[in-house]
Amino acid sequence: MNALVTPLLMSLALLGASPVWAHGEETHAKKIGPVVKEQKAWGIAGDAKTVKRTIAIQMGDNMRFTPASIEVNQGDTVRLTLTNTGQMMHELVIGTQKELAEHAALMKRFPNMEHEEPYMAHVAPGKTGEIIWTFNRPGDFDFACLLPGHFEAGMAGKILVKASTGAKQ
Repeated sequence: MNALVTPLLMSLALLGASPVWAHGEETHAKKIGPVVKEQKAWGIAGDAKTVKRTIAIQMGDNMRFTPASIEVNQGDTVRLTLTNTGQMMHELVIGTQKELAEHAALMKRFPNMEHEEPYMAHVAPGKTGEIIWTFNRPGDFDFACLLPGHFEAGMAGKILVKASTGAKQ
């Protein structure tokens, strides 16, 4: 009997365990350790010591970013300073329109999905976060808040990365 009851109790205990989610009203601690640098269509994680420019972006409960459009030069490492002026959690995720739309759809299906990448920042109400990113590929890219309902409400913006002459892609 014990051989049957113990596995059943263990399974029930695991079902009741509370996972840790990256979204919600809790604060998000910075990852400890090196940032994983993975080349994306819109660039690669940058180093603080190579930042050429800081761009301040506000995110508010009106479901808008201010400014909603930024321009950078190919090859520049930029610090995006993100201030949440609202009363609810917001985030900024950089990507292509297609990838952001796919991720937003996933977030609707799994609103407590955990994720943390160097091209995204979660910012609690009244707090400031940052992204340090090297825009090493020219083109038109996007950023958005992918929390359920925010993207659909229009919380998105544009990034134009102007090609540098003679730059390699």
